[in-house]
Amino acid sequence: MDAACELAGGTPWGEPLSTWTGLAFVVAGAAIVVAALRARRGTPSSAPPPDGAATARLRVAFGVLVALVGVGSVVQHGPSPAWNPVVHDPPLLGALALVAADAVADLTGRRLRTWWWLAPTLLSVVLAATSVAASTAAQVVAAVVAVAASTLRARSRPAVRRRTVTALVLLAVGGGIGTLTRAGWPLCDADGPLGVTLQGHAVWHVLAAVALWVLAPTLGTRAAT
Repeated sequence: MDAACELAGGTPWGEPLSTWTGLAFVVAGAAIVVAALRARRGTPSSAPPPDGAATARLRVAFGVLVALVGVGSVVQHGPSPAWNPVVHDPPLLGALALVAADAVADLTGRRLRTWWWLAPTLLSVVLAATSVAASTAAQVVAAVVAVAASTLRARSRPAVRRRTVTALVLLAVGGGIGTLTRAGWPLCDADGPLGVTLQGHAVWHVLAAVALWVLAPTLGTRAAT
């Protein structure tokens, strides 16, 4: 058992539940892309986004990043090669940076520039290849900025409030479960009353994937002028 209180072994699928649940991000990413393309075409099941093609492209980019988070998660928790941070960390930081950049653009009334989120994503590739600690620190910073900017946006923008709050609650619950199932924490106890090692990180994967799917339709929305 490792520090995350996960079932581990010597097979390519060393953490089977965390590996398989990583695919939740792939499913969520695909759903985001499909919804964005349908909205762009203005199909009967969806309304065209307010900023047309630019909004659709933004959401498609977000969906691709979310799907790549899933691919990286499968690689990390499954075969876990030495280079796994290079495929795991950049799309995660990229998704966070995109959410943060979009919220900041909305709050400041500025046009969102692609390089605002793409540059940190590319930088993360270098960090992941050279320093796992630096890459992890960059993810923490991006997460803090994304949560803070999204919270401020939800307060001032009723149109995105419900989805944003729902996503943040899902992330908080998932993060709490993931923390409580770490080694030394109450829910990490195979000898306890449940007689199993709860796979909190797997729960985190599913809830985080759902949260990103819920949040996606808020991207690109702007206050009416």
